[in-house]
Amino acid sequence: FPIPGVSPFYDERQHAVSLAFVVPVTGTCEPRQDALEVTWMTPEEAASDTLSAEMEGGRGTLIRLALASVGALR
Repeated sequence: FPIPGVSPFYDERQHAVSLAFVVPVTGTCEPRQDALEVTWMTPEEAASDTLSAEMEGGRGTLIRLALASVGALR
């Protein structure tokens, strides 16, 4: 959202649009050439307070909401 404080989600760059999917993954995956890094985490690791503290603009909250929407959080 373009205005801080309107919601817990804010992107100061004001140009980012993203679409994310929460899907189970098995096997070995390799990032494409344009990916700088891929880090695999369990749902608990992704929703941790430590990771959330590293994220800006409500991104930690978005991860928790996405995981909760598919029943991946207890």
